[in-house]
Amino acid sequence: MSLKKEIINDINSNQIMLFMKGTPDMPQCGFSNAVVQVLNHYGVEYNSTNVLADPDIRIKLSEFSNWPTIPQLFVNGKLIGGADITMELHNNGQLLDILDSAGEKTE
Repeated sequence: MSLKKEIINDINSNQIMLFMKGTPDMPQCGFSNAVVQVLNHYGVEYNSTNVLADPDIRIKLSEFSNWPTIPQLFVNGKLIGGADITMELHNNGQLLDILDSAGEKTE
């Protein structure tokens, strides 16, 4: 399976998927840490991929999402955004609704 197909598979097979620098236990940048803290605040289960493990992950991910920065948060296969958008959605109360929708089928 190509790396791009693996990324797409990860996005589509995980209700909440975070591509980040480092791991949830040890984020390697402040922006990734901010998103991890928000997700942990809500107590949601999510999977993550460390883009630092292979530089090609970041390239293929950005080609797929058309989003240049890391982290990238996906819910139900849809790009939510990076740290700035995630924080904005959290601060205005919309992120909880988005996270609550994880796993719901969209028609």
